[in-house]
Amino acid sequence: MFKSLLLATVFCTATRYVTAQQKDMSSLDKYHDTAITNYSAYKRSVSFAGLLQTRYVASFTEHVNVDGRNYDPATEKGITNTFAIKRARLQVKANINDHFSANIMVNFAEFSSNPINKVLENAYIKYSLNKHFNIQVGEFRPFFGIEDAMPVDIIRTLDYSNQYYAFGSNGWQSFQIGMTLFGDITDGVRYYAGGYNGNNRNQPSDDDDTKNVYGRIEADLTPQFTVGLNAASGSQAGSGTGSAFGGDFLAKIPLAGEWSISLGGEYKNGTSFTHFNSSTLNPKPDLKEFRMQGFYVFPILRYELHKPRVRAIEFSSRYEYFNDDYKQSDNVRQTVVPNINLIFADNLYVAIQLGMSLDFFDQDIPLTTTYTRKLGYAQLQIRF
Repeated sequence: MFKSLLLATVFCTATRYVTAQQKDMSSLDKYHDTAITNYSAYKRSVSFAGLLQTRYVASFTEHVNVDGRNYDPATEKGITNTFAIKRARLQVKANINDHFSANIMVNFAEFSSNPINKVLENAYIKYSLNKHFNIQVGEFRPFFGIEDAMPVDIIRTLDYSNQYYAFGSNGWQSFQIGMTLFGDITDGVRYYAGGYNGNNRNQPSDDDDTKNVYGRIEADLTPQFTVGLNAASGSQAGSGTGSAFGGDFLAKIPLAGEWSISLGGEYKNGTSFTHFNSSTLNPKPDLKEFRMQGFYVFPILRYELHKPRVRAIEFSSRYEYFNDDYKQSDNVRQTVVPNINLIFADNLYVAIQLGMSLDFFDQDIPLTTTYTRKLGYAQLQIRF
């Protein structure tokens, strides 16, 4: 299934690229502005943006600390509440001219722990020919689902989904080093395709000679309903070739007056290289026997206040079902994240979030993070 999607994506990309080039060539002949003889600094600019996310978290489960790990009180004093800085991002975007740009983003909060292979998040060069053809080369997030396609500084609850981090650690998404192509196929239909190392961010080189390749098709079925399909193939640490695929949707439903509902959902299934590489089974099963899968739904009920200081309030509760090794260990993790979002500036430029993160495992494993728990949080985030 994923090979067919990749072939279709590449075909559409090539077709649209040729068409787009032909249109641009004809338009240049007809409308070329002879006054411009040097595009070296045409529309050159530099802009800065950032995200500061601070929080207070507290564990409401006995003998579970703030990072979700069960501990033995006889041998360890657990930390059950703390203030923390999760993200302190600074992003610089430089437009060299109307076609070339560069983007660098760092997260200074990573210095609070071991910063090896962290801190640097985005570091890519982008070439934009037109709306049909764009290319990025460097370190970025491949467009492999809703959470990669959305702006990196918009986080509506405590954090991203569990599947996002699991698929990221296995090289399928999150920050990776490589190249991607994207653009519009037609109005309302977009493509994304590319290749990358698949061994996560800030690595000096790939850990094997196989590159991950992926494709995504995204379509607006109506102005307020979007669906996407993803597929990928790749490897990690020479473990052999695995695969991943998934689908997602986003919808916005206007209600009476100032009320509206946003609804997102996503399903993913993929090879778990981390479980395969760490397995001590003898004989070890084939790579295809190490799979992870999960889905989540994320409804958001929003009321527009339109006050000078308070713009809106959101009520949400994300539900997630995730199994990080369903063919071997089959230990389902279910997560519920009820949340209230007070928005003090449009587009989430200032927001206070209050909520709980409730995790339930089929089988608790003592002295690990695979343990049923309740975590409360109050989070303040500012975009700039």
